[in-house]
Formats: sequence, structure tokens, C-alpha cells
Amino acid sequence: MEKKRDGGDQMGMFFDGVVEAMPVFAKELVAGGVAGGIAKTVVAPLERIKILFQTRRAEFQSIGLFGSFQKIARTEGVMGFYRGNGASVARIIPYAALHYMAYEQYRRWIILTFPDMGRGPVLDLVAGSFAGGTAVLFTHPLDLVRTKLAYQIVGSAKLNAKAVLQNENIYKGIIDCFSMTYKEAGIRGLYRGVAPSLYGIFPYAGLKFYIYEDMKRHVPAEHKNSIVVKLVCGSVAGLLGQTFTYPLDVVRRQMQVQRHLPSNSAEIKGTIETLVMIAQKQGWKQLFSGLSINYLKVVPSVAIGFTVYDLMKSYLRVPSRDEAVIEVVSNGRTSQPSSLPS
Repeated sequence: MEKKRDGGDQMGMFFDGVVEAMPVFAKELVAGGVAGGIAKTVVAPLERIKILFQTRRAEFQSIGLFGSFQKIARTEGVMGFYRGNGASVARIIPYAALHYMAYEQYRRWIILTFPDMGRGPVLDLVAGSFAGGTAVLFTHPLDLVRTKLAYQIVGSAKLNAKAVLQNENIYKGIIDCFSMTYKEAGIRGLYRGVAPSLYGIFPYAGLKFYIYEDMKRHVPAEHKNSIVVKLVCGSVAGLLGQTFTYPLDVVRRQMQVQRHLPSNSAEIKGTIETLVMIAQKQGWKQLFSGLSINYLKVVPSVAIGFTVYDLMKSYLRVPSRDEAVIEVVSNGRTSQPSSLPS
């Protein structure tokens, strides 16, 4: 028993040493990556159906949410709900890590560069917007691959069926999808749909951080560390932020799978042209196709993401934002303060 206790103490001391040695930005990267991976995996089935609603209107909108669940379960099995989730998690871990870390770094930079701006919700809006744009630019190819993998429908072995659509590429996995996409259109192909992604992420990411941080400011001090409070604030932030930017998400998805649409479909060009084309050809309701599912997805996803991120920051002993800024001012660089997060 004493040996086990000594071993546990040594592991604890080793972990403490590693944590203390990590710079603040590295801790924020780890916290953001873990938060994003957990949140994305929880809502993966709803994300799959949402993408199918956005890109395969006739097939899945006609049978609704529960019919779509039944169809995927019957033709692809349980793992069908997670088709493309590997690419999704591979994207969301670096995306969330960059997003949260960049938000903290932009926030500190704005405070130091523009001290008259104050530290209210506008600061979170600006920092969140630029952080979202930074993360999108670095991880968009992974989002494209995730969408293509989720878009394809493969029959189960029992049904001895192949792809539902004819003349459609069937990707074997993440690497195969990357390779085929690059061969077809080069780097430009890997960044198809990035424009609406950026147009959408700037207001969405900004509003998400703005609403979340502003709601937390109004929470009594004794309840600020409550997990329930964090979940509620995150849910409202994701819900409102996504509502205003959802049509751009639909545009992005259709641009990403353009090469797989029926040959008689209208050619998709730029973001505005695509937005107008969808409204004219498919109806304005298509711009909000899958929104109800997205609400079901966004509420737990953003709530879990913010909550896990805050918990991971506490676990990794990340200093509070004000303490980190003070440390930057006093040392002229980002270093590790000894105090715990507030």
C-alpha cells in the first residue's frame, strides 16, 4: 500500500512539475483542444444529420429527424452516426485549441495596445471574432474533408448496397479524401467554401464569446464556478450566435460538396451568388434547413465546450485573465503567474 501511495505521490509531483513548466498559451491550447474534442463527439450524430439536411434536401428532409435517424441506423448501423467524426475531431481539436488560445491572446493584446477600450463585452466580441477567423484559416481543409465524408451515404453490408447516388466518389477515409480533393482541384479545392466560413465565423465567434462572458458577469460571485451556470450561459451564447449566422453555414456546406451534386444542379460560384441561388432555386427555407437540429446540437456543444474549457483551465492552473495581463505588463512577456484562476 505504501509503495502504491509513494508511486501516486511521485506521479502527482511529476504532473505538478509539468503543469508549472508549461507556458500559459500551451495550457490554453490543451484546455481548448480537450473541450472541443469532447463537445464535438457528444453531438456527432446530430451533426451528421444536419449536414445531410443541408446538402441532400430531397432524401432526408422529407422523412424528418426521426426518419433520418432510422434510415442511417438501418443502412449504416450505429457507426453511421459517426461517419466523418474522425475528421471532425481531427479538425475540432486544433480548431478549438487555436480558437480559445487565440481569443485569450487577442484579448490580452487589445488590452495592452488599446487600454482605453475597456474590458467590457465589446472586448470579448472583437477578440472572439478575430480568434474565430484565425482558427478557420488554419483548419478549413479538415472541415471540408469532414463534410465530404459525412455527405456520402454508404449502404450496409447486409443490404449489399453501394452509394445511393451514382457517379459519386466514395472516400475510404480522411487521408484518401484529402488526396483525392487535392488531385482534383489543388490547394484551392481544399479551401472551397472558406469565404462563407469566414463571413459566418466572425459574427458567430464574436457573439458567442460576447454573450457568454457578459452573462457570466451578471452571475453572483458565489455561483460563478457552478457547472450548471456555465452550461446555461454557454447554451444561450451558442443558441443566439448560431441563429444570426446559420444561412452562411448552409452556403458553406453546399459549396464544399458542389462536385458531388447532380450534374443538372446550378453551378455554385461565390458566397453571395450561392446565397441568392439557394434562395431562388431551393427556396429561402433551405437557408435555414437543419436549423432545428442545429439548435439541438449547438446547445450541448457550446455549453459543454465552454464548461470543459473553464474546468480544464482550473485543472491546469491557468491564471485569471487579469492576472495574466498584469504579468505581461510587469515582465514584458507572457509567463506563468503562481496564482490560481478566479
